[in-house]
Amino acid sequence: MSTNTEDLGRLLAVIGDEDTCVGFLLGGIGEVDEDRETNFMVVERDTTPKQVEECFKKFLRRPDIAIILINQVYADMIRPTVDAHSLAVPTVLEIPSKQHPYDSSRDSILKRAQRVISPPERHY
Repeated sequence: MSTNTEDLGRLLAVIGDEDTCVGFLLGGIGEVDEDRETNFMVVERDTTPKQVEECFKKFLRRPDIAIILINQVYADMIRPTVDAHSLAVPTVLEIPSKQHPYDSSRDSILKRAQRVISPPERHY
């Protein structure tokens, strides 16, 4: 039986605080590929926005990743890059963390969906 991700399907990737990453890893999403690349990044106090952005862009380029989960507080650190991503796959979902609640007004995917559902009003 093959264990290639192409045979098993595509992966979730996580960029988050330690609690978020540990929770998803315990749920079974963790993977290390043949190049020793993981599908998660634990963001710590000394992690820079540049490091978060580099990891995010790396996940966007990986063909084996279908969904990127990112704590909203870290998405805010790289907001222009997150907002610039417009492809359906990989889908980027912003999630809350223990310390920072979810704010729907800052979620780029939700903003896009609202524009589709609620087109601008016409003035006659």
